[in-house]
Amino acid sequence: MKNKVHLWGSHGTTILGISLVLFMLGLLLVIEYHSYRLTHDAQERITYKVDLVPDVSDSLALARKADIGRMGVVKHVDYISREQAAEIFSQDLGEDFVGFLGYNPLNPSLMVNLNVQLLPDNSGAALDRFCAEVGAMEGVTGVAYQENVVSELQDVFYKLSWFLIIFVALLLLITVVLISALIRIAIYSRRDTIATMRLVGAKAGFIARPFRLRSLAYGALGGLIASVLTAVTLWVFDKQLTLDLTAARHLLWYATIALVLIIAGMLIAWLATAITVRRYIARNNN
Repeated sequence: MKNKVHLWGSHGTTILGISLVLFMLGLLLVIEYHSYRLTHDAQERITYKVDLVPDVSDSLALARKADIGRMGVVKHVDYISREQAAEIFSQDLGEDFVGFLGYNPLNPSLMVNLNVQLLPDNSGAALDRFCAEVGAMEGVTGVAYQENVVSELQDVFYKLSWFLIIFVALLLLITVVLISALIRIAIYSRRDTIATMRLVGAKAGFIARPFRLRSLAYGALGGLIASVLTAVTLWVFDKQLTLDLTAARHLLWYATIALVLIIAGMLIAWLATAITVRRYIARNNN
């Protein structure tokens, strides 16, 4: 009875350890996803102003809007006429500057938002190419945007992405080491069973098979528990801080992360068990 309780305690400790380690990995993957999403949303909110000639006709302006809208990197285009530009500027200024000046000095323009996901890795060159193509169109005088803001966002995004990627890699390495240690402890608790199987002539592959199958169950159960813990943590943070973490548009990514955790748990546990059992049997054979 005591050995049975000890065995169940060993199983529970192994599953709990795998779950906690994968839970930390799941939280880090969620942080990586949301940092990627927020950075790209901020980049897509940057508006690129395409200035048109003052006397451009509405038909030509709408034609330029259609041409720019068909470009692959463009997400949305708005046409702002001279009258609309004056109205917006007057609202921001708080007074009718057209009545004060006696004329409207503002030019019509197109306000463009880019789809960042369609930009190549070298987004600086892509922006330069976009500005050159648009600037060469008939009726366009130039493209203006806050270049320093764009470059700073790109730098922040790439630095944050590499930091999180390196951190995930380190955590994954720690995960492998910790799960290997937990599996080693679980196998050591069954050393009498392994010794008995060796005495009756069982081969190494036959001895390792039940441990490998059990490790797959450990990994799957640990990944499932880690996924549930991650979901509960996200729900609590969303309720406490109202961060829009549980919106329906995130569910597919959360499901993908949960699947990654389950597969990672199974794979890591299986590999750790295979290596540990092989070493244990080889050491005892010698």
